Amino acid sequence: MAEKSCYINRRTFLKGTGVALALPFLDCMRTPAHAGKSAGAGLPKRLCAIHFPYGASVPAEDHEDREWGWFPVREGSGFRFTKVLQSMEPLRKYTTMIGGLSHPTGRHIGGHDTGDIFLTGADFSGANFTNTVSFDQIAAAKIGHETRFASLALSSDGGIGMPTRSKTLSFTQSGQPIPGLDKPQQIFDSLFGIDGGTIAERRRRLQTETSLLDRVMDQSKFLRNKLGRQDQEKYDEYLTSVRDIEQRVVRSQEWLDIPKPKVDASELNLEVTQEAPLEYMETMYDLMYLAFRTDSTRAITYMLGAMNGETSNQFSKALGLGSQHELAHGAGKPGGFIRQGTWNICLAENLARFLQKMADTPEGDGSLLDNTTVLFGTSNSRTHNNHNYPLILAGGGNMGFKHNQYLSYGKGGEDVPMSNLLFTMLNRMNITDTRFSDSQGDLSDLYV
Repeated sequence: MAEKSCYINRRTFLKGTGVALALPFLDCMRTPAHAGKSAGAGLPKRLCAIHFPYGASVPAEDHEDREWGWFPVREGSGFRFTKVLQSMEPLRKYTTMIGGLSHPTGRHIGGHDTGDIFLTGADFSGANFTNTVSFDQIAAAKIGHETRFASLALSSDGGIGMPTRSKTLSFTQSGQPIPGLDKPQQIFDSLFGIDGGTIAERRRRLQTETSLLDRVMDQSKFLRNKLGRQDQEKYDEYLTSVRDIEQRVVRSQEWLDIPKPKVDASELNLEVTQEAPLEYMETMYDLMYLAFRTDSTRAITYMLGAMNGETSNQFSKALGLGSQHELAHGAGKPGGFIRQGTWNICLAENLARFLQKMADTPEGDGSLLDNTTVLFGTSNSRTHNNHNYPLILAGGGNMGFKHNQYLSYGKGGEDVPMSNLLFTMLNRMNITDTRFSDSQGDLSDLYV
C-alpha cells in the first residue's frame, strides 16, 4: 500500500467520518512516479469544450469593419486582438487563437449541420447521420474513474435534439448522444446536493436498479437471436444505452460512502432560466468552474447554443440584436459585421470571466487553468461556410501548451483537419498517443 498514490486514498479518506467537505487536490496526492518532476506532474489534467452556433464575424482583411472581426490582426506572438476579443487581452499568456482548421467530413454538408460533429469528426455525408464517439468521452473512458462524474455534458437547450440539430456535444463510444443538462438547480444538486434517504436506503435502491439491469441484459440475449440483421443493429444500440446506465449505477455505488463537496451557493442564481439568457450563461459557467474546482469531473462539454435552438436566439436578442441566425445571414450587409461582432463581444467576455476565475484559483504550483485545457469555438466561419473554424485554445500550461500566439493553418488553400487539434489535446493529457477520428498527427506549434 505504501507504494500506491496518496490520490487513491482521497476516495476513501472520508468514508464513515460524516465530514461534509471533500478534500481539495493536495500536493501529497501526486503519484510517486511523478515526485520531483515538473510543477504540473501528477496533478489532475482536465479538458473543457464549448461550442456556439452560426459562426462568427469574419470580414475580409481589407473590409472597413475589420476591427469587428473575430480573428486577430497579424499572426504569431505579435498578434493584436480586434475590439471583438479585447476582453481576452489580460489572458493572452494563456491563450492561442486558431484559424484554418475544419473537419473534412463537414466541409460539404449543410451549413448548419456541423454542430453534431464538432467533437467527433464523424461522416454525415449523404443520408448517413450516424455519429461516432466524441473526444471528451475518449478522455472519460481513460480518466473518468478518478472522479465522481466521468464527464459532464451541458447544454443551454437541453436534451439531445436530432441528427444535424444536436443539442449536445457529447457522444458515447457507439455514437449515441448524451443528453445535455440545462437546469442550473438540477446540475448543482447532482454535483453538490444532498441525496435523499440514508446511505443504506440509497444502497438498496442502487442494488435494485442493478438487479433490474441484470435481468434486462439476460433477457436481451434470448431476444436478440430472434431478430433480423437490421433489428439486431438497432437492438445493439439499445443495449449500449443499457450498459451506459449500468456503468453509472456502478459508479454511484463506488462513491456512495464519499460525501459530495460542500460549496457556497450564495452567489449562484440557481433559479435562473433561459428566460434571462445572459444571467443563465453566467450561471452555467459558474457551475463548470465549481465542477472543476472541486475535482468532481475532469471532462466537461457545453453546447452554449444549438443550431435552431431557441435559447441560442434568446442570447443575442437579450442584447437588442436579432436572432443569431439573422445575425449570421446579415453579416455581409451594411453594419452586419458590427452587429454580429457585438454578439461575439458578449461571448468573449463570458469566456474571459470563466478563464480568469480558473487562472485566479491556485492549484499545485500553478493555477486551475494551468491544469485545464479549454477549447472554445464554432463549426462555421461565416454562415453556411464550414471552413476556417474560429477557435480559441486556452490553459493547459502544465501539460506543455504554449500560448500568446495566433496560428493560422491551411495556407495551401485547404484547411487542416480539426481532429489534429483534438488529438493534440488528448495526447498532452496522456490519453492517447496514436490518433483520434481522422487526425493526421498532432499540432506541434501548440506545445513546447
